[in-house]
Amino acid sequence: MMMEWLSRSHVREWWGEAPSPEEAREEFLPIIAGNPDHQCFIAYKDGRPRGYIQWYVATAFHKEGWWLDEQDPGVRGIDQYLADADNLGKGQGTEMIRNFIAHIFEDPSVSRIQTDPSPGNARAIRCYQKSGFVASHEADTPGGRGLVMYCERPR
Repeated sequence: MMMEWLSRSHVREWWGEAPSPEEAREEFLPIIAGNPDHQCFIAYKDGRPRGYIQWYVATAFHKEGWWLDEQDPGVRGIDQYLADADNLGKGQGTEMIRNFIAHIFEDPSVSRIQTDPSPGNARAIRCYQKSGFVASHEADTPGGRGLVMYCERPR
């Protein structure tokens, strides 16, 4: 299912070319097997799979070149996509992210959630803003230029 989703043009536009089956196994099997620093989920709506969403401990990805300025082990990064282009622009991404944020903040050790969509991905940026994220600055990442956005823990 994920291989099919990753090959769809609206996903490839921002996530890059779909991995080969071997690359996908190498990337996702350790996460599925229970990596405590990285969790991925299939999001469902009305009993049907609607998208992919993941969180990770930001500092755990320094060795891969991500979030090098981040030193707080309580910060989580997130990434997501909706599986079907027909569901874009209908509030489903916002709903998925809001629910996921609430889930992540159930862990009292989480201090902040951050993400880094492409500055050209206006739809994702609007979705994150509607979900409570605030744009901070642009930065170069291993995945290209990103707009760093933060969602602070509710008080």
